[in-house]
Amino acid sequence: MTVDAFPATDLSDTLLTLLRAAPGGSSEYQLIQTLRADGNPHLSQRSLQDPLVLFRTHFLVFNALYRLRERLWREQAGHLEISPLRIRLLPYQAGSQGLSESDPLRDYYLDMNQLYATTEADVEQLLDSFWKRLDNGGDQTRDALRLFELEDEPQLDLARIRFRYRQLVSRHHPDRGGSTEHLQSINAAMEILERHYH
Repeated sequence: MTVDAFPATDLSDTLLTLLRAAPGGSSEYQLIQTLRADGNPHLSQRSLQDPLVLFRTHFLVFNALYRLRERLWREQAGHLEISPLRIRLLPYQAGSQGLSESDPLRDYYLDMNQLYATTEADVEQLLDSFWKRLDNGGDQTRDALRLFELEDEPQLDLARIRFRYRQLVSRHHPDRGGSTEHLQSINAAMEILERHYH
């Protein structure tokens, strides 16, 4: 994949259009799938099974998102909430959602040298480290299903999983007395199950 070939401004504009059409937000996975299904010229159409292609796709999307967030803030046109689990366009509110002076993730994704310098070996090492931390040696899909209390359901599809996810988020949301940690676990499990059942 030739990274120089991607005009990042256009990718930011495309992402803004997608996020405006999804008021509840979108996951990175959903955004990338939509961009690729539309044959977006900014992203390689090579298989995301290739770790380096996956890394570069992720990097370009997050680079565009962070640049878009700064542009929206500068224009007082909105605030972009960016996390691996949900990207959401919110209304602009002066003072309450200002950009942080020190944001290591922002600095990383806005530094295009990170994209150019990262090799396939670097990506493999990052992925190994990530999966070891996430999985702790177990079957992550099985653990996610157990958390959702769906491990014994014979006819399981993504619609059922999403329904259960909404139930759990509603029950365990911190605004309703739940814990932030448990909600984060539910969100992480949903990401795993979306990848497995898509």
